[in-house]
This record gives sequence, C-alpha cells and structure tokens, in this order.
Amino acid sequence: MRLPFLFVLATVMIDAMGIGLVLPIMPELIIDVQGGTLASAAIWGGVLSTAFAAMQFIFGPILGNLSDAFGRRGVLLVSLFVMSLDYVVMALAGSIWLLLAGRIVGGITAATHSTAAAFMADVSKPHEKAANFGLLGAAFGVGFVLGPVIGGLLSEYGTRAPFWAAAALSAITFGVGLMVMPETVTDKNRRPFSLRRANPVNSLRAIAALPGIRPMLWVYFLYSVSIYVYPAIWAYFTAERFGWSPQMIGVSLGLYGIGMAAVQGGLIRPATRFLGERVTILLGMVFEIVSFLLLAFLTNGIIALMLIPITAIGAVATPAIQALASRATPDSQQGELQGVLTSLHALSMVISPLVMSSVFAWFAKPGSAIYFPGAPFLLAMCLMIVGLILFYRSRPISA
Repeated sequence: MRLPFLFVLATVMIDAMGIGLVLPIMPELIIDVQGGTLASAAIWGGVLSTAFAAMQFIFGPILGNLSDAFGRRGVLLVSLFVMSLDYVVMALAGSIWLLLAGRIVGGITAATHSTAAAFMADVSKPHEKAANFGLLGAAFGVGFVLGPVIGGLLSEYGTRAPFWAAAALSAITFGVGLMVMPETVTDKNRRPFSLRRANPVNSLRAIAALPGIRPMLWVYFLYSVSIYVYPAIWAYFTAERFGWSPQMIGVSLGLYGIGMAAVQGGLIRPATRFLGERVTILLGMVFEIVSFLLLAFLTNGIIALMLIPITAIGAVATPAIQALASRATPDSQQGELQGVLTSLHALSMVISPLVMSSVFAWFAKPGSAIYFPGAPFLLAMCLMIVGLILFYRSRPISA
C-alpha cells in the first residue's frame, strides 16, 4: 500500500499547486492581459480564485459520492488527466476570459481532495486518522511550497512557463497512478450513487444530521474562511506593504508551505497523542489569531518572514478537525463527508478572495481615506475568534 499511499499524497500536492502556482505571477499576469492597476488586478484575482473555488464547492460532493459508488481510483486518474490538459490551456491563454475558463476547469479537477481523504479513511484505523489526514495536509503544504516557488522562479522565463511545468507534472503523476493505484472501495463499503445526495446542499444536510457533526462543520468553515486570507491577498499585500517582487513573494509562500507541511506531517501526531484532538484544535486556532493580529500592523518584511513558523503552527487544527468528524461518520459515508468538507473549504475560497481582496483594495487604493493594507488580517482574526468560541462550547465527539 506504500506506492498508492504516495500517489494519493502526490495528487493532493498537485491540487495545492493549482492554487499556489499562480499566486506570485497573478498580479503581473492579470495586468499583462487586462491592464489596470495593482488594486484592480487584486479584484480580478479574487474573481479567478472564486471561480476556482466555486467549482470545488459544486464538484467536491459529486466526486466524493462518485468515489463512494465507483471507487477512488477512477476519480483520481480522470481528474489528473483533465488537469494536465487544463494547464496547457492556461499556458496558451491570451485573454482574461480564457484564464477564467481555465480556472473553472481547474477547480473541478482539484476537487479530488475529498476522494484522496476518503482513501485515507479507507486504509486508516480510527486512531491513525488524525496522523494520516495530517500527511494529506503536509502534501498540500508541499504543493503550496512548490507552486509559489515554481511560479516565482519560472516567472523569469515569462508568466506562462509555470503552467507548462505543472502540465508535465500532472501528466507524469497520471501515468504513475495508472500503474500503482488500487481500488479501496469494496461491496462492504460501497454506497450507490445518488444525484440528490451529490448536491452540495443535500450532502451537507445528510452529514450534518450525524450526531456531533454540525458544530464541527461550522468550525471548519470559519477556520477555512479565515486562513484563506493568505493566498487571497498575500501577493498584493506584500507587494504594497513591503515592495516585494514575484520571486520574493514565491519564497515567502514557499516558507509558509514548508512550515505547514512540517507541522501537519510531523507535529500533528505527537500533538494529538499527548494533548488530544480538542486541545490541539484550540491551540491551533489561538496561534492563528495571534498571527493575524501581528501581520495586520507589520511594516517590516523581515519580521513578516520571521513570523511564518508561528503562523504555520496553527495548521495543526485542520487534520484534527477532520479526524473528529471522520470518527463520527460511518464507513459508507466517508467519501460523502470528505466531499462536504471539500465543499465547505471551497465555499470559503469563494467568499474569502472576494471579501478579502475587496477589503484590501478599499484600504490600499490611491486616495483611500484610511490607508491600512493589513485590514483583511483583522477581519480574518475576528472570524477565527468566532470559530474558537463555537468549538469551545461544542460537545466533545466520542471515539
């Protein structure tokens, strides 16, 4: 099972690259094809990110339910194949509308995080789930490292070069998956596909009806909206506040991704073992709140880089939340649960880029009555505090 395990982690990594790859080059790419100022580019960046996320919101439950019915293998392989073609289209795009179309298709193919997480649930014992979900988070972190770093470094060869590299990587991973990926869905845990249940709203209702799950879904959603402030405005915020180049933005995002991968791949296991999942979640959210507050008022880019390890510690919360929810969900609904979590994360990616980029544009535009580029971080902090209170007051989920 080692090679399939690595293949699934690689798939999640490539999904994350789809988000991180475009971040360093997005301001210059949008201005190149559309014109305008940095503030207007931030608005278009929010639109592109929202389109990507909206497709994940719609297709997360669909792919999760398809994987419950027909298996994880086919869903992952088809998505990788289409993703490689989509990167080629993005590399050739000459207008903002073709870029938008590319992000729409990319959002559909990147919705396989739910299927990857369902595979982890299939092969994990109850006490292993937090650690294995942490490995998924680590793979996402590695992708978040590689995406911005590749995007930043290859921007030296033009704003389209990163897409060619990602297309090649997706195609190679698809070929590997054809050879090593087994099927983990059997008659024992197979559930017939239902179009009604594949609807994001109906899937959410079905999962929320399980004992103890509803408050966890709210916490996961608020956490996701808050944390997405980083990819939503980081490139624009650091260019405006610190004057960073695309290369420097890529390096900073890479450092954050390394920290997140280290935390979710290594720290989550001892944290949940010695502290328990609830305390781990609480501490992770507290670290995020402190990080948001500090970043909002920073004017020194070096200090911002030094804060990255503190910020990354907050990433322990995500796999711990997933583990609690997974333990309260029947085996036949693991794909549906992960589809719902993917949809909630995607919904946060719909809301957060539009809101955070609009807040940034309002406070950073020329002639603004109040110049405060860090305003989005204060908003994220407030949302995280609400999630923290809600989780603290929720009833513990038994093993």
